[in-house]
Amino acid sequence: MTQTDHIPSWKKLSLFAVTWPIFIDSVLRMMLGTVDVFMLSRISDKATGAVGLANEIIFFCIMMFGFVGIGTSVAVSQYIGARREQEASRIAALAITMNLIFGILVSILLVFFGESLLVLMNLDPEQIGIASHYLKIIGGFIWIEALSYAISSVIRANGHTKSVMFVTLGVNLIHVTGNYLLIFGNMGFPEWGVTGAAISTVVSRLLGIIVLFFILYRRIPAPIRRKDYVTWNGPYVKQIISVGLPAAGEHLSWQSQYLMIMSFVNIIGFTALNTHVYVMNVSNYFMALAMAIGAGTEIIVGQMVGAGEMNAAYRRLMKSVKVSFVLTLAIVGIAVIFRHDLISLFTNDPDIIVLGASIFLLSIVIEPGRTFNMVIINSLRAAGDARFPVLMGVISMWGISVPLAYALGVHFGMGLFGIWIAFAVDEWLRGIMMLLRWRSRAWEKKALVKPASDMDDKIVA
Repeated sequence: MTQTDHIPSWKKLSLFAVTWPIFIDSVLRMMLGTVDVFMLSRISDKATGAVGLANEIIFFCIMMFGFVGIGTSVAVSQYIGARREQEASRIAALAITMNLIFGILVSILLVFFGESLLVLMNLDPEQIGIASHYLKIIGGFIWIEALSYAISSVIRANGHTKSVMFVTLGVNLIHVTGNYLLIFGNMGFPEWGVTGAAISTVVSRLLGIIVLFFILYRRIPAPIRRKDYVTWNGPYVKQIISVGLPAAGEHLSWQSQYLMIMSFVNIIGFTALNTHVYVMNVSNYFMALAMAIGAGTEIIVGQMVGAGEMNAAYRRLMKSVKVSFVLTLAIVGIAVIFRHDLISLFTNDPDIIVLGASIFLLSIVIEPGRTFNMVIINSLRAAGDARFPVLMGVISMWGISVPLAYALGVHFGMGLFGIWIAFAVDEWLRGIMMLLRWRSRAWEKKALVKPASDMDDKIVA
């Protein structure tokens, strides 16, 4: 046994070392959708709007895979912090199987009912045909993302965030190359347009999942046995669900209210829809840093909670909030200066550029509130306190965001600007509530496990 074996796992992790690969990985994952939107914008704005809306449905499904992925990440982190590595590996195997089954079910639903969902969202009939075709191809293979989500969560929870980042980088390079060849028909390949973008996405993700499986077996401290994939363990499932189900509920609430608000945007008009798609594709990068800091903090806090170091976990989160708040404001401030240029990357339509630039100004207000949510909610979940965020989320999103978006955007005629004001109100309200919850320290009683030294491998109910 080496000297470092006596050092708790969470003490070996620094926030910067864990976070920067997650940040790059988040940006690269966002680029998978943005690349399609950017390249297809060279064909037509209608194709772009259709694919942008289809990607919102796909993103909604991927977020739902967090039902298992987030619960797995928290459970694995706490077991590693408690120095119970073999149990962490058993949970990992079970989670991979659960997400695969879930992913296959979602794929079937998207193939057979995707077009019906697009009709409900008030999309233009011509765009429905484009979006439906794109959705059937990618949706039919969405189970690949379900596997990727579960495996990536396990690898990251063990502190190996760089490995996941390099896989995502490879996937992006293959995706961009595939788009170049299949959208525009370069180098003798067929010119398939939207179909080419969808096929490129599927192939790149399939290659990525193969590499992730290889990394999984090389990076985890205790090996996964084949029988672990098919062994049902009720207590482990309960721990995954106790965090994952509320997390999925919060994601479901957010994404469903977002899709509802998207239907309001479609009512406002074609220009509003395309503007919203373009602005969101840029805004996603604003929140990437906060997402990364939140995910990195979650890993460290989870291991601290598993080790029983509650005071260290409290201080770690508060420091992370301050860092993410300052950095997010800096990034948004720079982007606002170049807001016209950013929108011009996607379109030459002067109406879209002017409207998009005005929406960008609201990012200075929206993003700090969103930072509170992403960073603090991740740590609340890492501590096992998963129910409070979903309760507050449902109240704020459906009690405030949706009715306010309709009132301002549609009823009072403020258009897309009014809808984004509703987003800002929701983000700030939930952000403040999450901060108050963390400072109350109620989460300290929610840990899933206890250190191995405190109990004889007894699972905490």
